Amino acid sequence: MDGNRRWAKKRFMPQAVGHASGARRVRSIVQACAERGIAYLTLFAFSSENWQRPPEEVSSLLGLLVHYLEKEVDDMNANGVRLKVVGDPRRFDARLQKLISEAQEKTANNKRITLTIAVNYGGRWDMVSAVQAWQAANPNQSVDALGEGGLNPYLSMAYAPDAELMIRTGGESRLSNFLLWQMAYTELFFTDTLWPDFTPQGLDEAIDWFSARDRRFGGASQRIAS
Repeated sequence: MDGNRRWAKKRFMPQAVGHASGARRVRSIVQACAERGIAYLTLFAFSSENWQRPPEEVSSLLGLLVHYLEKEVDDMNANGVRLKVVGDPRRFDARLQKLISEAQEKTANNKRITLTIAVNYGGRWDMVSAVQAWQAANPNQSVDALGEGGLNPYLSMAYAPDAELMIRTGGESRLSNFLLWQMAYTELFFTDTLWPDFTPQGLDEAIDWFSARDRRFGGASQRIAS
């Protein structure tokens, strides 16, 4: 969800206003995904590298997450949204950790759409943590015994299928350490639209583009030439 700061700068507003506008955009996109039958939506809200930003910006971002968990969870629950949070929670204060735990527990049985928010998350961290968890669960085995299928249950998003479509807003064309394992065969859609301006119509544009892709997964094309 890139472009919050640039959105604010273009309007001569503080960065915090841009992040707040981006947070408000989340609701409409989650609703749009649910209406379109999308079963899993994952939002990259705060990367493990974002701690390098100025302390006041980090505080503002985490404050928005607290606000979101306090104000939106009841509506999510009423609308069938299951909330999952992935990433390393150990740097968060006790209040935020408690809110995350309570929100996940409250929405655990919902089935309309699974919304995952990645906070203090990095794809490299995910893979290293998965290997460590596998080793802890299999202390008498050599890592030589570990294969792809054996690692999958220990990844942070083991509950979800691999991502099919990645949308990055804001004009950047890179993955930025997001779901590196899970996006081995993901279709990558990049748009110049800044996240606070990304609408359900923009979502439809990305879905239409995805629908026209020939997804071969390393094999031959499945399309029949006309």
